[in-house]
Amino acid sequence: MSRVLLVTGGSRGIGAATARLAAARGYTLAINYLSNREAADAVVRDIANAGGTAIALQANVALEDDVCRMFEEVDRQLGMLDGLVNNAGILETQMRVETMTADRLNRVFTTNITGAFLCAREAVRRMSTARGGRGGAIVNVSSGAARLGSPGEYVDYAASKGAIDTLTIGLSREVAEEGIRVNAVRPGFIYTDIHASGGEPARVDRVKAFVPMKRGGHADEVAHAIVWLLSDDASYSTGTFIDVTGGK
Repeated sequence: MSRVLLVTGGSRGIGAATARLAAARGYTLAINYLSNREAADAVVRDIANAGGTAIALQANVALEDDVCRMFEEVDRQLGMLDGLVNNAGILETQMRVETMTADRLNRVFTTNITGAFLCAREAVRRMSTARGGRGGAIVNVSSGAARLGSPGEYVDYAASKGAIDTLTIGLSREVAEEGIRVNAVRPGFIYTDIHASGGEPARVDRVKAFVPMKRGGHADEVAHAIVWLLSDDASYSTGTFIDVTGGK
């Protein structure tokens, strides 16, 4: 029986790479997207053309009603949930903390932190053996920025990912006896579209000289770590982190 996996922010970058790889490993996919339906449909087509099954679900993870609706659609269309990849996240234009507004902070924190909590909550409600579920796995996509702080650029984003690290540790211990494993991956400087949101599409090429491996990473490299943590091969791993940062 195919396992059901929801990937938030699954229409591009790390989320899309994870969805494609997970489908190749036999998962049935629910691919969440915020606004780019065309990109989400392209991932669904790729999976279908490779013999897999996937659906696209629009939802803003920052909105509780959207999150609840999305999980209810997974229930209705795909059945019992087995895994969640908390990947959806945003960053804003590079700037120092002294120029950040409350509106900016609220946008970043609501999507990156509240969204991850809401999705984790709904996943636990479905997967917990204490609630009649059959267990499962949650993988949170954090960032190497949680350890480094992103000074002069994205301290707010880095702080939001620090919160994801704490969520990973706390929730993993909270549900360990209920058949749910909770882990995280910390990507480093990865070639994805998110850097354009910060105003510097070529940021990875600028900073790769500071990475011990002297290169940027690729979404597929992060996806392999995520899918491993979802798998039975990681059955005794919970509350742990894989840094995919080239040694940074």
